[in-house]
Amino acid sequence: MPTATESEVVEVLREAKQLVRRYHQLTGKPLGVTGEVAEYEAHRLLGVELTEARNAGYDATEAGSRLQIKGRCMLPNCKPGQRVGRIDVTKDWDAVLLVLLDENFDATAIYEARRAEVLKAFAEPGSRARNERGALAVSKFKVIGKLRWLVKNGESQ
Repeated sequence: MPTATESEVVEVLREAKQLVRRYHQLTGKPLGVTGEVAEYEAHRLLGVELTEARNAGYDATEAGSRLQIKGRCMLPNCKPGQRVGRIDVTKDWDAVLLVLLDENFDATAIYEARRAEVLKAFAEPGSRARNERGALAVSKFKVIGKLRWLVKNGESQ
């Protein structure tokens, strides 16, 4: 991470989460900071080392593994079939972390899927969005991945 202290980043994210909620209340649209919040939450909760901004292929490293980090805000009563953002299989990475966020942009769960499982899921016949656009359903990601972190009753597990 750059030279900002952890407490400074936490404060900026707290303010950003407030802005995101307000923007959504006013417009009904997302503001577009889900990825940044997801990356920071993975760093904070799992201890992964974030790479420099705009690093091609992966967002963090952990014990030598290169990790893409994807975030998805799961609003109450959201439609089934929510999708993970595009996973670029042409880049070098070892696994994908999916950080699920609630309506307040607080992490509720983090899943990890290794590259082999992601590639296998993309190779299965079926969804054009999955196979051609690299967009797995959140439910499919949970099936092929493993749970790394979970919040229960407002507390980390």
